[in-house]
Amino acid sequence: MTGDLFGSLNRIDIETDAVLIKAYAAAHTDWVLTELRGILRQAPLRSMRVPGGHSMSVRTSSCGEYGWVTDETGYRYVRQDPVTGLPWPAMPKSMLELAQRGALDTGFAGFAPDSCLINCYRPGARMGLHQDRDECDFSQPILSLSFGLPATFLFGGQRRRDPVKRFPLEHGDLLVWGGVSRMVYHGVAPLARATHPQLGELRLNLTFRRAG
Repeated sequence: MTGDLFGSLNRIDIETDAVLIKAYAAAHTDWVLTELRGILRQAPLRSMRVPGGHSMSVRTSSCGEYGWVTDETGYRYVRQDPVTGLPWPAMPKSMLELAQRGALDTGFAGFAPDSCLINCYRPGARMGLHQDRDECDFSQPILSLSFGLPATFLFGGQRRRDPVKRFPLEHGDLLVWGGVSRMVYHGVAPLARATHPQLGELRLNLTFRRAG
């Protein structure tokens, strides 16, 4: 059961064209984790370097037609995993359908993601303020699903110096932003130490996007 049946109770409009639905995917945890284990056996999590030279505190992987990578030369989407030399694992149909239902339930019909970025956070890991601007089609939203430990999400404006809203993302939460909010700066505050009953000291975040 997805949260669309309870959207009127759990929906929070955090900004124009940016919608949070609490616990939307919580009931899907078991099969999502099963799918992720299969993906990560083919494309293991890794810590990547950003153009400035330091390593990200978040470990990442991808599935779908494109995967997101970063190194000293820049940020980009590629069709082959640079670690394995193979194409990224296919995006499971069940995950694609969950993302598309989530987009529809938040007002973004016609979402056609071709990439899912998998971010793994441990206590202390963070994501600095940034814009998602490596995609080719900014008319498509970014859709995020969170599992495991709670995180404090940072949602700013079109400029890095704009005021930032802070709100919790918890297990099963769906967050979608697009339209006039598509290019907002956003990030994740350092993850607090805690234990989740299913994922232990982990937060897994799946972000679906149209890359190509």
